[in-house]
Amino acid sequence: MLSASELANRLAQNAEAVCRYYLSSGHRAGNYWIVGDVANSKGGSLYVRLTGPSAGKWVDAATGQFGDLLDLIREARGLPDFRGVAEEARYFLSLPQLRPELSHGEEAGGFASVRRSAMERAQRLFRTTQALGGTLADDYLRQRSILRASIHPALRFHPSCFYRDLTTGRTTSYPALIAAVTDQTGAITGVHRTWLDPNGDGKAKVENPRRALGSLLGNGVRFHFPVASPVRVIAAGEGLETILSLSQVMPVMAMVAGLSANHLAAFQLPGECLRLYIAADADAAGRRAIERLSGRAQALGILPFVLLPELGDFNEDLRQLGPDRLTATLRGQLAPEDAMAFLPGR
Repeated sequence: MLSASELANRLAQNAEAVCRYYLSSGHRAGNYWIVGDVANSKGGSLYVRLTGPSAGKWVDAATGQFGDLLDLIREARGLPDFRGVAEEARYFLSLPQLRPELSHGEEAGGFASVRRSAMERAQRLFRTTQALGGTLADDYLRQRSILRASIHPALRFHPSCFYRDLTTGRTTSYPALIAAVTDQTGAITGVHRTWLDPNGDGKAKVENPRRALGSLLGNGVRFHFPVASPVRVIAAGEGLETILSLSQVMPVMAMVAGLSANHLAAFQLPGECLRLYIAADADAAGRRAIERLSGRAQALGILPFVLLPELGDFNEDLRQLGPDRLTATLRGQLAPEDAMAFLPGR
């Protein structure tokens, strides 16, 4: 029975074949396979090393995600646990499948320990943050017409957050907006960092001012989720600013930001949910995420609706058209009972 590290090594020996199978939208460039993201979007932010001692290692410069080919398969297929990842890897390598009696302890190895380490680092970072109100991060969101961000416990501020340039390896620090990624129990599994310009001029002038850290799959940045009562209606979307813009005009609806198309598609919906509103994103990865999440919702007996902005996204609607116009746009897309419950002027 191959361990996690042995499976990862087998995959690394066939790194280009793995990439061609799971990341077919990409292409080889020298010793790397380059693609948009783990959802197989076109683009150039995710790099997979194909040769040498680091074969199979990858990093997404846009999100800060990284790992080996087991991690890549987990993300690409939206698999929630190691058993599914191992079975998928064995299928690709044409190896015998895992025995049913595989114990949870056999998950141990590089895959599990790397995931735990990233979660612990994310938790430590969040503990060093401070309240959002009156900070540079609060000002940044106010410039985006998001005026009540400081009421959300998931959002915090770090005055000097470590930043590493993934190309040069140089390190520095910038102030940052920190968002907690949590699971269904409310436990912090990761963080999302938005580095900010110290002079208040938007995001920091770096190549990748937004990155995630920790375990994101199935989890998200949650707003207005009650602690002890069932969540019947949820709005979900990719970006923080998209969801915060919706929250600006629907301040009591439970909402979640998945932080990427792939993670949005894999978000674990609460079993008591009746209706799911998915905030649309214009790109191809966003459309695929909507299709996947809608399909999963329907399989659980949850009725999915897609919310469409008038302009490029909901934050652009909020900034350019104003909250009243955004409210009117949403009123025509919500179920009547939800428009009554969650929108002002009912």
